[in-house]
Amino acid sequence: MDKLVCAELTDKVLGAAISVHRQLGPGLLETAYKFALKYELDERKIKYQTEIPIPMIYKGQKLDCGYRADFLIEDHLILELKAAEHMHNLFKAQLMTYLRLSERRVGLLINFNTELLKNGVIRLVI
Repeated sequence: MDKLVCAELTDKVLGAAISVHRQLGPGLLETAYKFALKYELDERKIKYQTEIPIPMIYKGQKLDCGYRADFLIEDHLILELKAAEHMHNLFKAQLMTYLRLSERRVGLLINFNTELLKNGVIRLVI
């Protein structure tokens, strides 16, 4: 996926997330934001899959370790949602691992438990 298309996709997903955050605000469980975001993505006709298995390759063997990405958008963008008090480095490491294991290049980490959503967004490109 070229950089322009990827940037446009990221902007569309962020627009949907901003809409959810404006409507619901901070303080809910991650699951609530997940369902609301699915609604927004459907409304915007953005293709996605949820709870995507992320297998690990160990010594040439594919192992299902239980890793699941929250969203895979348009088969290119991994989206991880959080509703945490702080954006921990562990969340970023989790997304980096998902990108590496799934051989995808771009990911978004969105923490909905912030006053301004832009303060809860990390975009990773590997």
